[in-house]
Amino acid sequence: MRARSEIIRASPCPASPGDDHDTTRPSLLRPVEALAQLPYHVIRPIDPGSPLVLSSPHSGSVYPRAFIESSRLDFATLRRSEDCFVDQLFADAPDHHVPLLAADFPRVYCDANREPWELDPAMFAEKLPAWCNTRTTRVLAGFGTIARLVSSGEPIYAMPLSFAEAEARVHGCWHPYHAALAELIRETFDRFRCCTLLDCHSMPGERGDPRAAGLDSDFVLGDAYGTSCAPILIQTAHRFLEAAGFRVRRNDPYAGGYVTRHYGRPRQGIHTLQIEISRALYLEQKSYQKLPGFDRIRKLMSELVRVLADTSRTLIP
Repeated sequence: MRARSEIIRASPCPASPGDDHDTTRPSLLRPVEALAQLPYHVIRPIDPGSPLVLSSPHSGSVYPRAFIESSRLDFATLRRSEDCFVDQLFADAPDHHVPLLAADFPRVYCDANREPWELDPAMFAEKLPAWCNTRTTRVLAGFGTIARLVSSGEPIYAMPLSFAEAEARVHGCWHPYHAALAELIRETFDRFRCCTLLDCHSMPGERGDPRAAGLDSDFVLGDAYGTSCAPILIQTAHRFLEAAGFRVRRNDPYAGGYVTRHYGRPRQGIHTLQIEISRALYLEQKSYQKLPGFDRIRKLMSELVRVLADTSRTLIP
């Protein structure tokens, strides 16, 4: 990244209707070097007392200015791919002796829930190296490691990118994030001889709208069709959410992305479960402001973490 570049972070939500923050506009924060040095943050408990780990790869809201200027889209549209405030929904995890890893870089800039080199050749000015994975369903849909589209379907870039730009993003964001995640899993496994990873996401949705991505669901749980974790984990999460009065689906339309499938090795004692939360439960999706129900969902997720932490302890050999 350029030495004198700047980054943009999405403005905080207004504390009250009278505040003048506009969450569809960027606000200047700090030099981009800070993002390059540490493109994620980890909230650790004082006492790691559970084999549960949380990750939030899509809630990052630090946008490099050069990226915004290279896009054909306005800032509000770029944010449509963001799992807005998901890291905040799970911020109580350390109270339950559980660490939380969250990306600071936005998904639309570099997607940490993809393979590192899932790239679309049509996006680049030069021919890609042969080792890039250019034919996955995600790349063909426009949602590779460097996305061609935002989640609502609009093209991001006005001009082709250089491969050097993709390399800078993968080496500066993707690799550090996954190094931190792998280290958290290793630390947890070494301590407990097992580890459960809950990968946390949000999905577009409107209550009562069957055309929404979650198919009129409040939560979608994904275990890669029964291959990424012990059945008791998804069963426990499903029962808990349904008992709280929410609509829950499994693996449809979200079975789990790269994180779920790559790290989930239940026969080796490493379990991964993905959760998708409908943004209609906590977010005004045009202004990116928290709804009054935000605190309810945050408390619900805190309790879910406690329940899954207890369930994960039953998997300790």
